[in-house]
Amino acid sequence: MIAGRILLVDDEPDMRLSTAQALELEGFEVEEAPDAQSALDRVGFGFGGIVVTDIRMPGMDGLTLMSRIREIDVDIPVILVTGHGDIQLAVRAMREGAYDFVEKPFDSAQLAEIASRAMDYRRVVLENRVLRAAAGQVDDLETRLVGRSNVMIDLRRRLRTIGPTEADVLIVGQTGTGKEVVARALHDLSPRAGRPFIAIDCAALPAALIESELFGHEAGAFPGALRPRYGKFEHARGGTILLDEIGSMPLDVQGKLLRVVQDRVMFPLGADEGRALDVRFIATSRQPLEEEVAAGRFRADLLYRLNVVTLSMPPLSARREDIQLLFIKLVQEAAARHRRAAVAVPPALLAEIAERSWPGNVRELRNAADRHALGIALQPADDRSPEQQRLAHRVAAFERDVIVTTLAAHGGRLKPVYESLGLSRKSLYEKMQKYMIDKTHYVDAGDDPDP
Repeated sequence: MIAGRILLVDDEPDMRLSTAQALELEGFEVEEAPDAQSALDRVGFGFGGIVVTDIRMPGMDGLTLMSRIREIDVDIPVILVTGHGDIQLAVRAMREGAYDFVEKPFDSAQLAEIASRAMDYRRVVLENRVLRAAAGQVDDLETRLVGRSNVMIDLRRRLRTIGPTEADVLIVGQTGTGKEVVARALHDLSPRAGRPFIAIDCAALPAALIESELFGHEAGAFPGALRPRYGKFEHARGGTILLDEIGSMPLDVQGKLLRVVQDRVMFPLGADEGRALDVRFIATSRQPLEEEVAAGRFRADLLYRLNVVTLSMPPLSARREDIQLLFIKLVQEAAARHRRAAVAVPPALLAEIAERSWPGNVRELRNAADRHALGIALQPADDRSPEQQRLAHRVAAFERDVIVTTLAAHGGRLKPVYESLGLSRKSLYEKMQKYMIDKTHYVDAGDDPDP
């Protein structure tokens, strides 16, 4: 197996030949270039290898060559070969983007090891580019918000426009559509990116302590307040505050929040003077807040302050053409997270994935991707609401999960599974067949479970 492609640049024929032979013995495919200009003629964006070059060469030297290569493709690793007196030069080059350097006379095994690491890096870069190209991706935003649909293209365009501003933003969308992902993207695209991003789940805050949690308090502000305490807002100074599910915030607290959003001044409980607050606010809601205002559950003046810009997150049902690509990406992420080898997604499964309605949106799709990466078969589609599902179907789903979990716990060995579940061997086989459970997916490496 070829370890990778190396473009070797050296003006000394004997040195070039010996280095090439040593690298070829390590499994690399080596292409030789006698000077920097001829090397540049062979390098383009997407070059499928790395460059090893001597620093001292007539005409264009190795440092200039490295700079020219980085202009073509900044992610091509360049390894510099230096003489004894060039160490400081090589260190400077490392700061300017060289991947690594070796000093003459060098051990060929040392160079091969560095080249191998550089090649691994290059492969990852090229693989990621293929994935981004398949999704029409051009930057990190496309990696976070995958999709070729018009609604996603428009969403990314708006994020790039809004992100660098100081405008407060309201993000509205169904559960699982990625509202927090968008909020973090807005923060990272802003001048506040290096400052805190504080996410506050408004629905999870205890009603009795919500003001203290948000605004902080002074000593003696209420019984038990023995010392001053900073609230979450103060921890976000200079950064961004995400108010997740702001519609669940009590009306009286909404009034105090209005003053903070409007004046950027905060009053901790028990404080006589306000404190200036330099933050950007981003809020999310599952329901259109206009409906909450009409129902008397949300303040209209606070809504008008927060929705300087409103972003609507599309459900998966509105961007069906993205589902397959997104599922593949989520499977790859799940496999890496669970330290599994790359997991293939059969065309038949992709077709089924695309047909489902996914009421839980990306969150539900991610759970399905996790199960696939772990070797757990996709459960039969049932797009009815929980109220409409028959009890038998719920029991079946629960039963299948119990069997799968127990199989995984025992490494695919059947005997401890049917014994722990109180089943006969025959009953377990029948249930595994019914739920399309393959025991081989749960076998630990090197084990040979009972049949």
